[in-house]
Amino acid sequence: MNNEIEQILKKQEAQYNQAKQIGDTNLDRIISLKEFAEDTPQYISELNRTFEEKTSLNFNEISILFVCIGLQLIRQHYLTEFATRGNDQEKAQNTFGHTEEHSNRHHRYYNPSLQEILSNPVPFDANIGANGALAGGGKLGHRATTLGHDPLLGLIFGTSNIATSTITTKDFISYHIRTSDKYNKDTFAEHASTQLVLFKTANKLTEGTEGIAKVGASFLKEIIHLRSDKDTYHGLPLPFISAIDAKFASKLASYGIDFSNLLTVAEQVAIAKLINFLIAMYHLSFFDNSLPIELYKVKTKKIICYSNVIASSINIAEVIRQKTYCLADIGGIANTIYELVTSIKFRKKVQRDFVLGTYNKALSQL
Repeated sequence: MNNEIEQILKKQEAQYNQAKQIGDTNLDRIISLKEFAEDTPQYISELNRTFEEKTSLNFNEISILFVCIGLQLIRQHYLTEFATRGNDQEKAQNTFGHTEEHSNRHHRYYNPSLQEILSNPVPFDANIGANGALAGGGKLGHRATTLGHDPLLGLIFGTSNIATSTITTKDFISYHIRTSDKYNKDTFAEHASTQLVLFKTANKLTEGTEGIAKVGASFLKEIIHLRSDKDTYHGLPLPFISAIDAKFASKLASYGIDFSNLLTVAEQVAIAKLINFLIAMYHLSFFDNSLPIELYKVKTKKIICYSNVIASSINIAEVIRQKTYCLADIGGIANTIYELVTSIKFRKKVQRDFVLGTYNKALSQL
């Protein structure tokens, strides 16, 4: 904005000098322009003060700001805290839809019965007889080396594995899973065709009610299993990463970057944005044309930005005081940074348009 004003002043100075040299009959207007130009710094300062006054928050808007702070704090404490981790058995028992399971597979290639699907554990939890097929999982173990534990790929491969009593590793190599006579548990058998694993599952959907029920039950069992594993001490890898590099997925998980924490951060961002949106709509509902709409939106942005900064600051102070990092509102803080950057950018644009627009209008009236 300052550069544009400087260019206007230079243009006025040039007009004045040219008119003076040629004896322009409109010299009086040029002199008025020069005098106006000399008063420009003071005039611009006055326009900036006017802008600040027009976009300052009144009592009712400050009340809305505190409501927004309160909603963000409620979200932080009751809606989007990081999950408490537990062991596999504890989380499985507390997961809706989980039932008691035991390995009792009457093996038929790619075609377990519906009862077997429902009563047996998921086949991609098997590790007996793996002979190195599940190696390289690091902290995550077999959850990084089996596609059934991938939060997104598992919806396809995990469902197919359950529907066909197979396991598919991160290398897209599949094995049949049988009940071990020695251990009475799931164990690796011979190699299976990954292509057939997928084909046989898809084909079940064309086999009538029973086939559809098998695939449906397998899909639900996959969802339940992912939910039960999500908040365990080992957790689940980020989607797709383990299929590319299982060790890297495990390393990320060791730093707390796993699927459960990713979901929590996403929820923090989503609900924080929802609160901001509702508050913005509520504030805009009071618009009465007493201000240009762009100036009114600056006030709305201020409410959102100030409330988010205060709520995030309180959260950071609380985390430092309690030294409990599970209380950290990482998604909310990221959203606050975004709101801060976009709010400053928007405010500068509106202020520039207001000051230059008013300045040029006054200039044109001379």
